[in-house]
Amino acid sequence: MARFDLYLVEGWRIPLMVDVQADHLDELSSRIVIPLRQLETAPDSLIPRLKPVLRLSTGDYVLETPDLGSLPLIGLGPPVGNIAEHRDQITAAIDFLFQGF
Repeated sequence: MARFDLYLVEGWRIPLMVDVQADHLDELSSRIVIPLRQLETAPDSLIPRLKPVLRLSTGDYVLETPDLGSLPLIGLGPPVGNIAEHRDQITAAIDFLFQGF
């Protein structure tokens, strides 16, 4: 498991999740994830710093930072991709959520 790996989580309202947990914490039994919602299904009231739009190979997605949460490893399965190229936007959104800047 690697930071910024993508997972499809069956049974969730927004099934595409990005792992944002530090790699050196792999021994924990859970991962911190943020859902990625397809842009066309996202509400119009986007806050760009908190909920940036990320362009992936399969389309544009909104990082639903306020919905950050923990999932058990058992529920993740194999990664379906990695979006480390968006690390700056993702990290800035998390900082904005917790620090306000």
